[in-house]
Amino acid sequence: MLFKNVAYDLQAVLERDPAARNKAEVFFLYPGIHAVMWHRVAHFFFKHNLKYIARWISQCTRFWTGIEIHPGATIGRGLFIDHGMGVVIGETAVIGNDCTIYQGVTLGGTGKEKGKRHPTLGDNVMVGCGAKILGPFTVGSNSKVAAGAVVLSEVPPNSTCVGVPARIVKCEGVRVKADLDQVSIPDPLSSQLCTLSVHVSNLEKKIIELEKKNKPEGNNNENL
Repeated sequence: MLFKNVAYDLQAVLERDPAARNKAEVFFLYPGIHAVMWHRVAHFFFKHNLKYIARWISQCTRFWTGIEIHPGATIGRGLFIDHGMGVVIGETAVIGNDCTIYQGVTLGGTGKEKGKRHPTLGDNVMVGCGAKILGPFTVGSNSKVAAGAVVLSEVPPNSTCVGVPARIVKCEGVRVKADLDQVSIPDPLSSQLCTLSVHVSNLEKKIIELEKKNKPEGNNNENL
């Protein structure tokens, strides 16, 4: 099974990288292939509860390739990690078949929560360089995440998302209508100032009430 996956992965690189000339070159010189190949070995040990060995393999692979894949991550066939330096894939991440990930990508979590905390990529997903996908949600099959995007919520299949935080600009081949209203834009600073003003007003009322309660009675005689 491992060798079949390696053969499939090599073919996937040849199909998607115009710089790749033959399988031998890809096998010996592409760090993305090395990272995925050794991850499959580490994942085998991880599933059989030999987690120390699994982490040791993943850390050695990180040292040699610059790609950090937790041995608990589940990766389908045909993953192409192009260049790959700085790629981080978390423990509960799931990657479908025929996905493409460029350098600097993070498939991470958003905190210290337990259980499923990393994203799931469907089949044939492309993640551009420097993109961050953070959280336990799904990026649907055949979707594209633009370079530098920060994805914090679900992405439907056949979509394209861009920006920080990421927004969907195309879905099912149809461009999503952009909101071009330049006038009716909420001002977050103004909203916060209004909220603070209300809190200050309430505090002033409470201070006045406390002063009235604590004011000594029967001490209104003036000194002669």
